[in-house]
Amino acid sequence: MELKIGMKQKLHLKAPGNWINDPNGFIYYKGKYHLFYQYFPYEPRWGTMHWGHAVSDDLLTWEHEGIALFPSKYADQNGCFSGSAVEADGRMHLFYTGVHFHETDPEDIHVCLNDRFESAQLTICSEDGFHFDNAKGKKVIIPPLEDPEIGDRTHTRDPKVWRGKDAWYMVLGSLSKERKGKLLIYRSENLTDWEYKNSVTKEDGFGWMWECPDYFEVDHEKVLIFSPMGILKEKDAYENQAICTLVDFDEESCRMTIPDTYQFLDYGEDLYAPQSTVDKDGNRVVAAWLRMPKPVEGKWIGMFSLPRVVEVCKGHIYFRPHPEVKKAYSQKINAVTKAHEGGYRISMDLQEQEMIDVGGYKVFRKNGCIHTDRSEVFGDCKDYKVQFATPELKDGCHVDIYVDDNLVEVFVNDGEYVISNAVYGLKKELQTDSKEKPEIYTVE
Repeated sequence: MELKIGMKQKLHLKAPGNWINDPNGFIYYKGKYHLFYQYFPYEPRWGTMHWGHAVSDDLLTWEHEGIALFPSKYADQNGCFSGSAVEADGRMHLFYTGVHFHETDPEDIHVCLNDRFESAQLTICSEDGFHFDNAKGKKVIIPPLEDPEIGDRTHTRDPKVWRGKDAWYMVLGSLSKERKGKLLIYRSENLTDWEYKNSVTKEDGFGWMWECPDYFEVDHEKVLIFSPMGILKEKDAYENQAICTLVDFDEESCRMTIPDTYQFLDYGEDLYAPQSTVDKDGNRVVAAWLRMPKPVEGKWIGMFSLPRVVEVCKGHIYFRPHPEVKKAYSQKINAVTKAHEGGYRISMDLQEQEMIDVGGYKVFRKNGCIHTDRSEVFGDCKDYKVQFATPELKDGCHVDIYVDDNLVEVFVNDGEYVISNAVYGLKKELQTDSKEKPEIYTVE
Protein backbone atom coordinates (compact mmCIF):
# COMPACT_ATOMS: atom_id res chain seq x y z
CA MET A 1 0.00 0.00 0.00
CA GLU A 2 1.34 3.43 -0.91
CA LEU A 3 -0.02 6.94 -0.66
CA LYS A 4 -2.12 7.91 -3.65
CA ILE A 5 -4.01 11.18 -3.74
CA GLY A 6 -7.70 10.35 -3.67
CA MET A 7 -7.11 6.91 -2.16
CA LYS A 8 -10.13 5.94 -0.05
CA GLN A 9 -10.39 3.81 3.08
CA LYS A 10 -13.55 2.78 4.89
CA LEU A 11 -14.23 2.55 8.61
CA HIS A 12 -10.68 2.45 10.03
CA LEU A 13 -8.29 5.06 8.72
CA LYS A 14 -4.94 3.34 8.16
CA ALA A 15 -1.45 4.36 7.13
CA PRO A 16 -1.43 4.97 3.37
CA GLY A 17 1.88 3.11 3.26
CA ASN A 18 4.91 3.49 5.53
CA TRP A 19 4.33 4.95 9.04
CA ILE A 20 1.69 6.97 10.87
CA ASN A 21 1.17 7.86 14.50
CA ASP A 22 -0.71 10.62 16.42
CA PRO A 23 -3.94 12.10 15.01
CA ASN A 24 -3.55 15.86 14.55
CA GLY A 25 -5.74 18.82 13.58
CA PHE A 26 -9.00 16.86 13.96
CA ILE A 27 -11.78 19.28 12.93
CA TYR A 28 -15.16 19.58 11.20
CA TYR A 29 -14.59 22.40 8.75
CA LYS A 30 -16.73 23.65 5.86
CA GLY A 31 -18.82 20.49 5.72
CA LYS A 32 -16.01 17.95 5.95
CA TYR A 33 -14.08 16.19 8.68
CA HIS A 34 -10.34 16.73 8.43
CA LEU A 35 -7.94 14.42 10.21
CA PHE A 36 -4.23 15.11 9.87
CA TYR A 37 -1.71 12.64 11.21
CA GLN A 38 1.96 12.21 12.02
CA TYR A 39 3.47 10.67 8.90
CA PHE A 40 6.88 9.37 7.83
CA PRO A 41 6.50 8.91 4.07
CA TYR A 42 9.66 6.93 3.31
CA GLU A 43 9.62 3.71 5.36
CA PRO A 44 7.29 1.83 7.74
CA ARG A 45 9.14 3.17 10.80
CA TRP A 46 9.31 6.36 12.85
CA GLY A 47 11.28 9.23 11.27
CA THR A 48 11.18 12.94 10.45
CA MET A 49 7.55 13.89 10.95
CA HIS A 50 5.27 15.34 8.26
CA TRP A 51 1.52 15.88 8.50
CA GLY A 52 -0.50 13.58 6.30
CA HIS A 53 -4.10 14.61 5.59
CA ALA A 54 -7.37 12.73 5.16
CA VAL A 55 -10.95 14.01 4.80
CA SER A 56 -14.37 12.46 5.30
CA ASP A 57 -18.03 13.38 4.94
CA ASP A 58 -19.18 10.99 7.67
CA LEU A 59 -16.17 9.93 9.84
CA LEU A 60 -16.26 6.51 8.16
CA THR A 61 -15.10 6.86 4.54
CA TRP A 62 -11.76 8.63 4.39
CA GLU A 63 -9.93 10.04 1.37
CA HIS A 64 -6.21 10.70 1.58
CA GLU A 65 -5.16 14.15 0.39
CA GLY A 66 -1.38 13.75 0.56
CA ILE A 67 1.09 15.69 2.69
CA ALA A 68 -0.15 18.94 4.26
CA LEU A 69 2.89 19.99 6.32
CA PHE A 70 6.56 19.18 5.87
CA PRO A 71 9.79 20.56 7.40
CA SER A 72 10.75 23.83 5.76
CA LYS A 73 12.01 26.19 8.50
CA TYR A 74 14.82 26.24 11.05
CA ALA A 75 12.22 25.71 13.80
CA ASP A 76 10.72 22.58 12.20
CA GLN A 77 13.78 21.36 10.28
CA ASN A 78 13.63 17.95 11.95
CA GLY A 79 9.90 17.45 12.11
CA CYS A 80 6.39 18.88 12.19
CA PHE A 81 5.12 17.24 15.34
CA SER A 82 1.65 16.97 16.85
CA GLY A 83 -0.90 19.75 17.18
CA SER A 84 -4.48 20.83 16.59
CA ALA A 85 -6.81 22.91 14.40
CA VAL A 86 -9.45 25.59 14.90
CA GLU A 87 -11.63 27.67 12.59
CA ALA A 88 -11.55 31.46 12.83
CA ASP A 89 -12.88 34.01 10.34
CA GLY A 90 -13.64 31.17 7.93
CA ARG A 91 -10.04 29.98 7.80
CA MET A 92 -8.47 26.82 9.20
CA HIS A 93 -5.62 27.49 11.62
CA LEU A 94 -3.20 24.68 12.41
CA PHE A 95 -0.94 24.69 15.47
CA TYR A 96 1.94 22.27 15.82
CA THR A 97 5.32 21.65 17.42
CA GLY A 98 8.41 22.17 15.30
CA VAL A 99 11.58 20.34 16.29
CA HIS A 100 15.19 21.28 15.55
CA PHE A 101 17.99 18.79 16.31
CA HIS A 102 21.27 20.05 17.74
CA GLU A 103 22.95 16.65 17.40
CA THR A 104 22.02 14.24 14.62
CA ASP A 105 23.01 10.62 14.18
CA PRO A 106 25.50 10.71 11.27
CA GLU A 107 24.23 7.29 10.15
CA ASP A 108 20.57 8.28 10.23
CA ILE A 109 19.51 11.91 9.86
CA HIS A 110 16.04 11.06 11.23
CA VAL A 111 17.43 10.30 14.70
CA CYS A 112 18.50 12.85 17.33
CA LEU A 113 21.39 11.92 19.61
CA ASN A 114 21.51 12.47 23.38
CA ASP A 115 18.10 14.18 23.48
CA ARG A 116 19.75 17.34 22.13
CA PHE A 117 16.91 19.16 20.41
CA GLU A 118 14.62 22.11 20.98
CA SER A 119 10.91 22.54 20.42
CA ALA A 120 8.94 25.58 19.27
CA GLN A 121 5.22 26.09 18.63
CA LEU A 122 4.18 27.20 15.15
CA THR A 123 1.02 28.07 13.28
CA ILE A 124 -0.07 28.03 9.65
CA CYS A 125 -3.49 28.80 8.18
CA SER A 126 -5.44 27.86 5.07
CA GLU A 127 -8.33 29.49 3.26
CA ASP A 128 -9.88 26.16 2.31
CA GLY A 129 -8.37 23.48 4.58
CA PHE A 130 -6.57 21.80 1.70
CA HIS A 131 -3.76 24.14 0.67
CA PHE A 132 -0.94 25.18 3.02
CA ASP A 133 2.00 27.43 2.17
CA ASN A 134 4.90 25.62 3.83
CA ALA A 135 7.40 28.08 2.35
CA LYS A 136 5.92 31.38 3.51
CA GLY A 137 2.88 30.62 5.65
CA LYS A 138 4.45 29.36 8.88
CA LYS A 139 4.96 31.52 11.96
CA VAL A 140 6.63 30.73 15.28
CA ILE A 141 4.22 31.78 18.03
CA ILE A 142 6.01 30.32 21.07
CA PRO A 143 9.78 29.96 20.68
CA PRO A 144 11.80 27.34 22.59
CA LEU A 145 11.31 28.03 26.29
CA GLU A 146 14.09 29.91 28.07
CA ASP A 147 12.76 29.67 31.63
CA PRO A 148 12.99 26.17 33.16
CA GLU A 149 10.60 27.32 35.89
CA ILE A 150 7.89 27.42 33.20
CA GLY A 151 8.74 24.34 31.16
CA ASP A 152 11.37 22.33 29.37
CA ARG A 153 13.12 23.66 26.25
CA THR A 154 13.25 20.18 24.75
CA HIS A 155 10.11 18.46 26.00
CA THR A 156 7.34 20.99 25.45
CA ARG A 157 4.94 20.05 22.67
CA ASP A 158 1.54 19.16 21.21
CA PRO A 159 -0.50 22.41 21.34
CA LYS A 160 -4.25 21.93 21.69
CA VAL A 161 -6.17 25.17 21.06
CA TRP A 162 -9.82 25.94 21.81
CA ARG A 163 -12.14 28.93 22.00
CA GLY A 164 -13.17 29.98 25.47
CA LYS A 165 -15.84 32.47 26.49
CA ASP A 166 -13.83 35.57 25.62
CA ALA A 167 -10.45 34.42 24.24
CA TRP A 168 -8.45 31.56 22.75
CA TYR A 169 -6.67 29.10 25.01
CA MET A 170 -3.85 26.63 24.46
CA VAL A 171 -2.60 23.73 26.54
CA LEU A 172 0.89 22.26 26.01
CA GLY A 173 2.48 19.13 27.42
CA SER A 174 5.78 19.73 29.20
CA LEU A 175 8.24 18.65 31.86
CA SER A 176 9.24 20.29 35.17
CA LYS A 177 12.76 20.77 36.53
CA GLU A 178 11.99 17.84 38.85
CA ARG A 179 11.23 15.72 35.76
CA LYS A 180 7.53 15.47 36.44
CA GLY A 181 4.91 15.92 33.76
CA LYS A 182 3.11 19.24 33.62
CA LEU A 183 0.72 21.24 31.47
CA LEU A 184 1.30 24.82 30.37
CA ILE A 185 -1.70 27.06 29.73
CA TYR A 186 -1.58 30.06 27.37
CA ARG A 187 -4.13 32.69 26.36
CA SER A 188 -4.53 34.76 23.18
CA GLU A 189 -6.89 37.35 21.77
CA ASN A 190 -5.92 36.79 18.14
CA LEU A 191 -4.37 33.29 17.72
CA THR A 192 -0.99 34.89 17.03
CA ASP A 193 0.15 36.57 20.26
CA TRP A 194 0.17 34.09 23.14
CA GLU A 195 0.70 34.86 26.82
CA TYR A 196 1.78 32.21 29.33
CA LYS A 197 -0.76 32.15 32.17
CA ASN A 198 -0.34 29.09 34.37
CA SER A 199 0.73 25.49 34.76
CA VAL A 200 -0.43 22.35 36.54
CA THR A 201 1.38 19.21 37.65
CA LYS A 202 1.02 16.28 40.05
CA GLU A 203 3.51 14.98 42.56
CA ASP A 204 3.54 11.23 42.04
CA GLY A 205 2.10 8.49 39.85
CA PHE A 206 1.50 10.52 36.70
CA GLY A 207 4.64 9.82 34.66
CA TRP A 208 7.50 12.08 33.62
CA MET A 209 6.21 13.90 30.51
CA TRP A 210 2.61 14.69 29.54
CA GLU A 211 2.04 14.37 25.79
CA CYS A 212 -0.95 15.29 23.64
CA PRO A 213 -3.14 17.13 26.19
CA ASP A 214 -6.77 17.82 25.27
CA TYR A 215 -9.24 19.83 27.36
CA PHE A 216 -12.96 20.22 26.67
CA GLU A 217 -16.36 20.44 28.34
CA VAL A 218 -19.14 17.88 27.87
CA ASP A 219 -22.35 17.20 29.81
CA HIS A 220 -21.52 20.19 32.07
CA GLU A 221 -18.29 18.48 33.10
CA LYS A 222 -14.69 19.50 32.38
CA VAL A 223 -12.62 16.71 30.87
CA LEU A 224 -8.86 16.42 30.49
CA ILE A 225 -7.28 13.74 28.31
CA PHE A 226 -3.52 13.40 28.13
CA SER A 227 -0.78 10.82 27.57
CA PRO A 228 1.76 10.59 30.39
CA MET A 229 5.07 8.94 29.54
CA GLY A 230 6.34 6.35 31.98
CA ILE A 231 3.05 5.90 33.81
CA LEU A 232 3.02 2.08 33.63
CA LYS A 233 5.81 -0.08 35.02
CA GLU A 234 4.40 -3.52 34.19
CA LYS A 235 6.46 -6.09 32.32
CA ASP A 236 5.75 -6.13 28.55
CA ALA A 237 3.38 -3.13 28.79
CA TYR A 238 3.73 0.17 26.98
CA GLU A 239 5.00 2.59 29.64
CA ASN A 240 3.25 5.54 27.97
CA GLN A 241 -0.55 5.52 28.26
CA ALA A 242 -3.52 7.75 27.46
CA ILE A 243 -5.61 8.65 30.49
CA CYS A 244 -8.60 10.87 31.23
CA THR A 245 -10.11 12.54 34.25
CA LEU A 246 -12.59 15.20 35.32
CA VAL A 247 -10.88 18.44 36.30
CA ASP A 248 -11.69 21.93 37.48
CA PHE A 249 -10.60 24.78 35.19
CA ASP A 250 -11.18 28.49 35.60
CA GLU A 251 -10.66 30.60 32.47
CA GLU A 252 -10.09 33.89 34.24
CA SER A 253 -7.15 32.62 36.28
CA CYS A 254 -6.25 29.74 33.93
CA ARG A 255 -5.98 27.63 37.05
CA MET A 256 -6.57 23.88 36.62
CA THR A 257 -6.94 21.29 39.36
CA ILE A 258 -6.33 17.62 38.53
CA PRO A 259 -7.58 14.92 40.95
CA ASP A 260 -5.52 11.95 42.12
CA THR A 261 -7.68 9.42 40.26
CA TYR A 262 -8.07 8.77 36.54
CA GLN A 263 -9.36 6.30 33.96
CA PHE A 264 -7.47 4.80 31.07
CA LEU A 265 -8.84 5.97 27.75
CA ASP A 266 -8.75 2.33 26.62
CA TYR A 267 -7.94 -0.74 28.71
CA GLY A 268 -6.34 -2.55 25.78
CA GLU A 269 -3.35 -0.23 26.34
CA ASP A 270 -2.49 -0.05 22.60
CA LEU A 271 -4.25 3.26 21.86
CA TYR A 272 -2.29 6.46 22.39
CA ALA A 273 -2.24 10.21 21.70
CA PRO A 274 -6.03 10.71 21.36
CA GLN A 275 -7.46 13.94 20.02
CA SER A 276 -11.03 15.23 20.08
CA THR A 277 -13.23 17.52 18.04
CA VAL A 278 -16.91 18.45 17.83
CA ASP A 279 -18.90 16.76 15.06
CA LYS A 280 -21.59 18.39 12.93
CA ASP A 281 -24.24 17.45 15.51
CA GLY A 282 -22.36 18.84 18.50
CA ASN A 283 -21.03 15.53 19.83
CA ARG A 284 -17.54 15.50 21.34
CA VAL A 285 -15.69 12.88 19.28
CA VAL A 286 -12.27 11.35 19.92
CA ALA A 287 -9.89 9.36 17.70
CA ALA A 288 -6.65 7.69 18.78
CA TRP A 289 -3.59 6.04 17.26
CA LEU A 290 -3.23 2.25 17.43
CA ARG A 291 0.35 1.30 18.22
CA MET A 292 1.42 -1.76 16.22
CA PRO A 293 4.61 -3.76 16.86
CA LYS A 294 5.31 -4.59 13.22
CA PRO A 295 4.22 -3.52 9.72
CA VAL A 296 1.45 -5.30 7.85
CA GLU A 297 3.00 -7.27 4.98
CA GLY A 298 6.09 -5.13 5.49
CA LYS A 299 4.33 -2.15 3.86
CA TRP A 300 2.46 -0.07 6.41
CA ILE A 301 2.15 0.40 10.16
CA GLY A 302 -0.31 2.41 12.25
CA MET A 303 -4.04 3.04 12.13
CA PHE A 304 -6.75 4.88 14.06
CA SER A 305 -9.60 3.73 16.25
CA LEU A 306 -13.20 4.06 15.23
CA PRO A 307 -14.54 7.51 16.25
CA ARG A 308 -15.93 7.54 19.79
CA VAL A 309 -18.39 9.94 21.39
CA VAL A 310 -17.35 11.18 24.84
CA GLU A 311 -20.08 11.43 27.47
CA VAL A 312 -20.01 11.80 31.25
CA CYS A 313 -22.51 10.07 33.51
CA LYS A 314 -22.34 9.99 37.31
CA GLY A 315 -18.71 11.03 37.31
CA HIS A 316 -17.62 8.34 34.85
CA ILE A 317 -16.30 9.10 31.35
CA TYR A 318 -17.84 6.95 28.62
CA PHE A 319 -16.40 6.39 25.14
CA ARG A 320 -19.28 5.19 22.97
CA PRO A 321 -19.21 4.14 19.30
CA HIS A 322 -20.16 7.13 17.16
CA PRO A 323 -23.75 7.05 15.80
CA GLU A 324 -22.35 6.78 12.25
CA VAL A 325 -20.44 3.68 13.34
CA LYS A 326 -23.54 2.08 14.80
CA LYS A 327 -25.48 2.91 11.65
CA ALA A 328 -22.77 1.49 9.39
CA TYR A 329 -22.68 -1.95 11.03
CA SER A 330 -26.36 -2.66 10.49
CA GLN A 331 -26.65 -5.60 8.06
CA LYS A 332 -27.30 -8.78 10.00
CA ILE A 333 -25.47 -11.93 8.85
CA ASN A 334 -25.38 -15.51 10.15
CA ALA A 335 -21.63 -16.14 9.83
CA VAL A 336 -18.47 -14.02 9.99
CA THR A 337 -17.39 -15.48 6.64
CA LYS A 338 -20.16 -13.40 5.05
CA ALA A 339 -18.83 -10.11 6.45
CA HIS A 340 -17.85 -7.16 4.27
CA GLU A 341 -14.09 -6.64 3.88
CA GLY A 342 -14.43 -3.65 6.20
CA GLY A 343 -15.17 -6.00 9.10
CA TYR A 344 -18.07 -6.86 11.36
CA ARG A 345 -19.65 -6.29 14.78
CA ILE A 346 -20.60 -8.96 17.31
CA SER A 347 -23.24 -8.03 19.87
CA MET A 348 -24.07 -10.12 22.95
CA ASP A 349 -24.21 -10.36 26.73
CA LEU A 350 -21.37 -12.18 28.47
CA GLN A 351 -22.23 -13.74 31.79
CA GLU A 352 -19.68 -14.71 34.43
CA GLN A 353 -17.21 -17.36 33.13
CA GLU A 354 -18.54 -17.15 29.56
CA MET A 355 -16.23 -16.62 26.57
CA ILE A 356 -16.35 -15.82 22.89
CA ASP A 357 -13.44 -16.71 20.59
CA VAL A 358 -13.24 -14.34 17.62
CA GLY A 359 -10.88 -16.02 15.17
CA GLY A 360 -8.34 -16.69 17.91
CA TYR A 361 -8.95 -13.46 19.86
CA LYS A 362 -10.65 -14.38 23.12
CA VAL A 363 -13.09 -12.18 25.06
CA PHE A 364 -14.41 -13.48 28.39
CA ARG A 365 -15.93 -12.38 31.69
CA LYS A 366 -14.25 -13.25 34.97
CA ASN A 367 -14.71 -11.80 38.46
CA GLY A 368 -17.07 -9.16 37.10
CA CYS A 369 -14.54 -7.83 34.56
CA ILE A 370 -14.19 -8.25 30.81
CA HIS A 371 -10.88 -9.80 29.77
CA THR A 372 -9.21 -10.20 26.37
CA ASP A 373 -6.42 -12.52 25.23
CA ARG A 374 -4.68 -12.01 21.88
CA SER A 375 -1.85 -14.51 22.41
CA GLU A 376 -3.03 -16.72 19.52
CA VAL A 377 -3.29 -13.84 17.04
CA PHE A 378 -0.16 -11.87 17.77
CA GLY A 379 2.25 -13.92 15.71
CA ASP A 380 5.94 -13.52 16.48
CA CYS A 381 5.56 -10.23 18.35
CA LYS A 382 7.66 -10.97 21.40
CA ASP A 383 7.91 -8.86 24.55
CA TYR A 384 4.43 -7.36 24.20
CA LYS A 385 1.54 -7.74 26.60
CA VAL A 386 -1.22 -10.06 25.36
CA GLN A 387 -3.83 -10.17 28.17
CA PHE A 388 -5.95 -7.24 29.31
CA ALA A 389 -8.93 -6.51 31.57
CA THR A 390 -11.38 -3.77 32.48
CA PRO A 391 -12.11 -2.68 36.03
CA GLU A 392 -15.16 -4.31 37.60
CA LEU A 393 -18.29 -3.50 35.61
CA LYS A 394 -21.06 -1.28 36.94
CA ASP A 395 -23.75 -1.21 34.27
CA GLY A 396 -24.25 -4.79 32.99
CA CYS A 397 -22.47 -7.36 30.87
CA HIS A 398 -23.05 -6.35 27.24
CA VAL A 399 -20.25 -6.28 24.68
CA ASP A 400 -20.08 -4.94 21.12
CA ILE A 401 -16.97 -6.28 19.41
CA TYR A 402 -15.85 -4.47 16.25
CA VAL A 403 -13.50 -6.66 14.21
CA ASP A 404 -10.98 -5.52 11.61
CA ASP A 405 -8.09 -7.60 10.21
CA ASN A 406 -5.62 -5.77 12.46
CA LEU A 407 -7.74 -4.17 15.18
CA VAL A 408 -10.39 -5.51 17.55
CA GLU A 409 -12.34 -2.96 19.63
CA VAL A 410 -14.46 -4.29 22.51
CA PHE A 411 -17.01 -1.76 23.78
CA VAL A 412 -18.37 -2.83 27.16
CA ASN A 413 -21.82 -1.60 28.19
CA ASP A 414 -21.91 0.98 25.39
CA GLY A 415 -18.63 2.58 26.34
CA GLU A 416 -18.39 2.14 30.10
CA TYR A 417 -14.98 0.68 29.26
CA VAL A 418 -13.24 -0.21 26.00
CA ILE A 419 -10.49 -2.69 25.21
CA SER A 420 -8.79 -2.24 21.82
CA ASN A 421 -5.97 -4.45 20.61
CA ALA A 422 -3.73 -4.72 17.58
CA VAL A 423 -3.85 -8.24 16.09
CA TYR A 424 -2.28 -10.22 13.26
CA GLY A 425 -3.67 -13.32 11.58
CA LEU A 426 -7.30 -13.37 12.75
CA LYS A 427 -9.22 -16.32 11.35
CA LYS A 428 -12.75 -16.05 9.92
CA GLU A 429 -14.19 -18.16 12.73
CA LEU A 430 -16.42 -17.63 15.74
CA GLN A 431 -16.94 -19.87 18.77
CA THR A 432 -18.63 -19.26 22.09
CA ASP A 433 -19.71 -21.14 25.20
CA SER A 434 -22.35 -18.53 25.98
CA LYS A 435 -25.97 -19.54 26.37
CA GLU A 436 -26.86 -16.53 24.26
CA LYS A 437 -26.28 -16.72 20.53
CA PRO A 438 -24.23 -13.70 19.41
CA GLU A 439 -25.68 -11.40 16.79
CA ILE A 440 -23.36 -10.53 13.90
CA TYR A 441 -23.59 -7.40 11.76
CA THR A 442 -21.54 -6.18 8.82
CA VAL A 443 -21.40 -3.05 6.75
CA GLU A 444 -24.07 -2.54 4.14
